[in-house]
Amino acid sequence: MYRIIFVEDDPELGQLIAEFLGRQDMQVQIIPRGDTALAIILAQQPDLVLLDIMLPGLDGLSLCRDLRPRYNGPIVMLTALDSDMNQILGLELGASDYILKTTPPPVLLARLRVQLRNVEPHKVLPAPRQPPQQLAFGSLCIDAQSRDVRLAGDSIALSTADFDLLWELACHAGQILSREQLFKALRGLDYDGQDRSIDVAISRLRRKLQDDSENPRRIKTVRQRGYLLAPNAW
Repeated sequence: MYRIIFVEDDPELGQLIAEFLGRQDMQVQIIPRGDTALAIILAQQPDLVLLDIMLPGLDGLSLCRDLRPRYNGPIVMLTALDSDMNQILGLELGASDYILKTTPPPVLLARLRVQLRNVEPHKVLPAPRQPPQQLAFGSLCIDAQSRDVRLAGDSIALSTADFDLLWELACHAGQILSREQLFKALRGLDYDGQDRSIDVAISRLRRKLQDDSENPRRIKTVRQRGYLLAPNAW
Protein backbone atom coordinates (compact mmCIF):
# COMPACT_ATOMS: atom_id res chain seq x y z
CA MET A 1 0.00 0.00 0.00
CA TYR A 2 1.35 3.42 -0.92
CA ARG A 3 1.50 6.09 1.77
CA ILE A 4 0.44 9.63 0.86
CA ILE A 5 0.48 12.77 2.99
CA PHE A 6 -2.15 15.26 1.82
CA VAL A 7 -1.69 18.81 3.13
CA GLU A 8 -5.19 20.29 2.85
CA ASP A 9 -7.13 22.62 5.14
CA ASP A 10 -10.58 21.82 3.74
CA PRO A 11 -11.64 18.82 5.89
CA GLU A 12 -14.55 17.81 3.66
CA LEU A 13 -12.51 17.80 0.46
CA GLY A 14 -9.59 16.15 2.20
CA GLN A 15 -11.78 13.34 3.51
CA LEU A 16 -13.44 12.77 0.12
CA ILE A 17 -10.11 12.45 -1.66
CA ALA A 18 -8.65 10.31 1.13
CA GLU A 19 -11.59 7.90 0.95
CA PHE A 20 -11.41 7.72 -2.85
CA LEU A 21 -7.68 7.02 -2.88
CA GLY A 22 -8.06 4.63 0.04
CA ARG A 23 -10.13 2.38 -2.21
CA GLN A 24 -7.20 2.31 -4.65
CA ASP A 25 -4.57 0.84 -2.30
CA MET A 26 -3.37 4.25 -1.09
CA GLN A 27 -3.23 5.22 2.58
CA VAL A 28 -3.78 8.97 2.97
CA GLN A 29 -2.89 11.05 6.02
CA ILE A 30 -4.36 14.56 6.06
CA ILE A 31 -2.45 17.46 7.60
CA PRO A 32 -4.46 20.72 7.75
CA ARG A 33 -1.60 23.23 8.21
CA GLY A 34 1.45 23.97 6.13
CA ASP A 35 3.61 24.98 9.08
CA THR A 36 3.22 21.60 10.81
CA ALA A 37 3.52 19.48 7.66
CA LEU A 38 7.24 19.87 7.00
CA ALA A 39 8.51 18.01 10.07
CA ILE A 40 5.90 15.25 9.72
CA ILE A 41 6.72 14.64 6.05
CA LEU A 42 10.46 14.55 6.68
CA ALA A 43 10.00 12.17 9.61
CA GLN A 44 7.62 9.78 7.84
CA GLN A 45 9.04 9.97 4.28
CA PRO A 46 5.76 9.04 2.53
CA ASP A 47 5.68 7.72 -1.02
CA LEU A 48 4.03 10.91 -2.30
CA VAL A 49 3.12 14.36 -0.99
CA LEU A 50 -0.07 16.05 -2.19
CA LEU A 51 -0.12 19.81 -1.53
CA ASP A 52 -2.77 22.49 -1.62
CA ILE A 53 -1.38 26.00 -2.15
CA MET A 54 -3.65 28.11 0.06
CA LEU A 55 -2.80 26.78 3.52
CA PRO A 56 -2.72 28.29 7.03
CA GLY A 57 0.69 28.82 8.57
CA LEU A 58 2.76 28.19 5.43
CA ASP A 59 1.52 28.17 1.84
CA GLY A 60 2.00 25.13 -0.37
CA LEU A 61 4.53 26.77 -2.68
CA SER A 62 6.79 27.67 0.24
CA LEU A 63 6.35 24.19 1.70
CA CYS A 64 7.29 22.65 -1.65
CA ARG A 65 10.40 24.84 -1.78
CA ASP A 66 11.43 23.81 1.75
CA LEU A 67 10.69 20.12 1.16
CA ARG A 68 12.43 19.53 -2.13
CA PRO A 69 16.06 19.61 -0.90
CA ARG A 70 15.28 17.01 1.79
CA TYR A 71 12.56 14.85 0.23
CA ASN A 72 13.12 12.82 -2.94
CA GLY A 73 9.57 11.56 -3.53
CA PRO A 74 6.95 13.11 -5.81
CA ILE A 75 5.38 16.39 -4.71
CA VAL A 76 2.08 17.02 -6.47
CA MET A 77 0.29 20.36 -6.19
CA LEU A 78 -3.52 19.97 -5.97
CA THR A 79 -5.11 23.41 -6.02
CA ALA A 80 -7.94 25.59 -7.24
CA LEU A 81 -5.44 28.20 -8.50
CA ASP A 82 -5.23 27.73 -12.24
CA SER A 83 -3.02 30.66 -13.30
CA ASP A 84 -0.06 29.93 -15.56
CA MET A 85 2.22 31.78 -13.15
CA ASN A 86 1.32 29.53 -10.21
CA GLN A 87 1.82 26.42 -12.32
CA ILE A 88 5.22 27.61 -13.53
CA LEU A 89 6.28 28.64 -10.03
CA GLY A 90 5.16 25.36 -8.51
CA LEU A 91 7.08 23.29 -11.06
CA GLU A 92 10.19 25.47 -10.75
CA LEU A 93 10.12 25.08 -6.96
CA GLY A 94 10.26 21.30 -7.33
CA ALA A 95 6.69 20.05 -7.80
CA SER A 96 6.41 16.89 -9.88
CA ASP A 97 2.96 17.77 -11.21
CA TYR A 98 0.34 20.50 -10.88
CA ILE A 99 -3.29 19.35 -10.82
CA LEU A 100 -6.45 21.43 -10.50
CA LYS A 101 -9.08 20.45 -7.95
CA THR A 102 -11.66 20.41 -10.74
CA THR A 103 -9.85 17.42 -12.28
CA PRO A 104 -12.12 14.32 -12.28
CA PRO A 105 -11.09 11.81 -9.62
CA PRO A 106 -10.18 9.05 -12.11
CA VAL A 107 -7.82 11.43 -13.90
CA LEU A 108 -6.31 12.51 -10.57
CA LEU A 109 -5.79 8.85 -9.68
CA ALA A 110 -4.12 8.13 -13.02
CA ARG A 111 -1.70 11.03 -12.65
CA LEU A 112 -0.80 10.04 -9.09
CA ARG A 113 -0.17 6.47 -10.24
CA VAL A 114 2.23 7.77 -12.87
CA GLN A 115 4.22 9.53 -10.16
CA LEU A 116 4.18 6.48 -7.89
CA ARG A 117 5.28 4.18 -10.71
CA ASN A 118 8.22 6.42 -11.40
CA VAL A 119 9.32 6.15 -7.77
CA GLU A 120 8.78 2.51 -6.86
CA PRO A 121 6.19 0.55 -8.82
CA HIS A 122 6.15 -2.57 -6.64
CA LYS A 123 6.61 -1.21 -3.14
CA VAL A 124 5.51 -3.51 -0.32
CA LEU A 125 5.42 -2.02 3.16
CA PRO A 126 6.71 -4.14 6.05
CA ALA A 127 4.18 -5.42 8.52
CA PRO A 128 3.77 -3.03 11.45
CA ARG A 129 5.69 -3.96 14.57
CA GLN A 130 3.40 -5.25 17.28
CA PRO A 131 3.61 -3.15 20.44
CA PRO A 132 4.61 -4.82 23.73
CA GLN A 133 1.98 -5.71 26.31
CA GLN A 134 4.07 -4.74 29.34
CA LEU A 135 6.54 -1.93 29.93
CA ALA A 136 8.72 -1.20 32.95
CA PHE A 137 10.89 1.79 33.81
CA GLY A 138 12.53 1.37 37.20
CA SER A 139 9.69 1.35 39.75
CA LEU A 140 7.00 2.06 37.13
CA CYS A 141 5.26 -0.98 35.62
CA ILE A 142 2.50 -0.75 33.01
CA ASP A 143 0.46 -3.70 31.79
CA ALA A 144 -1.56 -2.95 28.64
CA GLN A 145 -3.62 -6.14 28.78
CA SER A 146 -4.86 -5.70 32.35
CA ARG A 147 -4.52 -1.90 32.13
CA ASP A 148 -2.73 -2.00 35.45
CA VAL A 149 -0.22 0.66 36.51
CA ARG A 150 2.05 0.20 39.52
CA LEU A 151 4.59 2.58 41.01
CA ALA A 152 6.96 1.11 43.57
CA GLY A 153 4.52 -1.76 43.93
CA ASP A 154 1.49 0.46 44.63
CA SER A 155 -1.46 0.34 42.24
CA ILE A 156 -2.21 3.65 40.53
CA ALA A 157 -5.84 4.28 39.57
CA LEU A 158 -6.14 5.92 36.14
CA SER A 159 -9.09 6.71 33.93
CA THR A 160 -9.24 5.09 30.49
CA ALA A 161 -8.12 8.31 28.79
CA ASP A 162 -5.25 8.86 31.22
CA PHE A 163 -4.05 5.27 30.87
CA ASP A 164 -4.10 5.56 27.07
CA LEU A 165 -2.05 8.75 27.27
CA LEU A 166 0.48 7.16 29.63
CA TRP A 167 0.76 4.08 27.41
CA GLU A 168 1.36 6.23 24.32
CA LEU A 169 4.11 8.16 26.12
CA ALA A 170 5.63 4.94 27.48
CA CYS A 171 5.70 3.25 24.07
CA HIS A 172 7.76 6.21 22.87
CA ALA A 173 9.82 6.68 26.03
CA GLY A 174 12.73 9.02 25.47
CA GLN A 175 11.03 10.58 22.42
CA ILE A 176 9.27 13.94 22.27
CA LEU A 177 5.62 13.64 21.28
CA SER A 178 3.85 16.81 20.19
CA ARG A 179 0.29 17.65 21.15
CA GLU A 180 -0.63 17.01 17.51
CA GLN A 181 0.84 13.51 17.62
CA LEU A 182 -0.79 12.64 20.94
CA PHE A 183 -4.19 14.02 19.89
CA LYS A 184 -4.07 12.07 16.62
CA ALA A 185 -2.93 8.85 18.28
CA LEU A 186 -5.51 8.96 21.09
CA ARG A 187 -8.52 10.39 19.29
CA GLY A 188 -7.90 9.79 15.62
CA LEU A 189 -8.50 13.47 14.93
CA ASP A 190 -6.33 16.35 13.81
CA TYR A 191 -5.40 18.76 16.58
CA ASP A 192 -7.18 22.13 16.26
CA GLY A 193 -4.61 24.06 18.28
CA GLN A 194 -7.16 25.00 20.96
CA ASP A 195 -8.03 21.83 22.87
CA ARG A 196 -6.10 21.66 26.17
CA SER A 197 -7.25 18.20 27.26
CA ILE A 198 -3.79 16.71 26.66
CA ASP A 199 -2.22 19.31 28.98
CA VAL A 200 -4.82 18.66 31.67
CA ALA A 201 -4.30 14.90 31.44
CA ILE A 202 -0.51 15.34 31.66
CA SER A 203 -0.99 17.33 34.88
CA ARG A 204 -3.16 14.53 36.32
CA LEU A 205 -0.58 11.90 35.39
CA ARG A 206 2.21 13.84 37.03
CA ARG A 207 0.22 14.19 40.23
CA LYS A 208 -0.71 10.51 40.39
CA LEU A 209 2.77 9.34 39.44
CA GLN A 210 4.42 11.53 42.08
CA ASP A 211 6.13 13.83 39.63
CA ASP A 212 6.98 17.40 40.67
CA SER A 213 4.49 19.66 38.86
CA GLU A 214 6.82 22.66 39.22
CA ASN A 215 9.91 20.85 37.98
CA PRO A 216 8.78 17.58 36.38
CA ARG A 217 11.47 14.94 35.84
CA ARG A 218 9.40 11.94 34.88
CA ILE A 219 7.03 13.39 32.28
CA LYS A 220 8.90 16.36 30.94
CA THR A 221 7.61 19.37 29.02
CA VAL A 222 9.86 20.24 26.09
CA ARG A 223 9.13 23.86 25.33
CA GLN A 224 7.28 24.46 22.04
CA ARG A 225 7.70 20.79 21.09
CA GLY A 226 5.64 18.55 23.37
CA TYR A 227 6.03 15.96 26.11
CA LEU A 228 8.54 13.21 26.87
CA LEU A 229 8.44 10.30 29.30
CA ALA A 230 11.97 10.03 30.75
CA PRO A 231 12.77 6.29 30.97
CA ASN A 232 15.53 6.68 33.59
CA ALA A 233 13.65 8.89 36.07
CA TRP A 234 11.63 6.20 37.87
